[in-house]
Amino acid sequence: MSTRTELQVAEVMISFSDTPKVSQETLFKDSLEIMDKNRLGIVCIIGKHQKLEGIMTDGDIRRILTRIQKPIAALMSDDVINHAIKNPTTVTNKTLLYDAIILMGQKQIWDLPVVADDGTLTGLLHLHPAIKAMIGMKEND
Repeated sequence: MSTRTELQVAEVMISFSDTPKVSQETLFKDSLEIMDKNRLGIVCIIGKHQKLEGIMTDGDIRRILTRIQKPIAALMSDDVINHAIKNPTTVTNKTLLYDAIILMGQKQIWDLPVVADDGTLTGLLHLHPAIKAMIGMKEND
């Protein structure tokens, strides 16, 4: 493992297999269930070849509920991509963890999708483990 200042996102991120993700055609309701199951407040939306197409967060859902003037039952049957943030802030595996944390602070976000150079989703960086890694805490502390 690198020194704390040299840590890269890849060393701390949630793996692709553990990242909450859905396809573009997933129902809004089903994406909420995935988000709830993973308890991260985010779901990544992927398209063909695991390309990141957007994200949906708890905050996005609150904003949607106050903005959309349609019955909740109708909203729940929409495809999630219809309400997604389609150009989310991302980082790569090689991004320095320190830089990613600074970016999260500037954007006031808790999670950053991690993508390869071609836009393929490779994982997710969550703020709490990132800060723990930077200050040298073990995950169980």
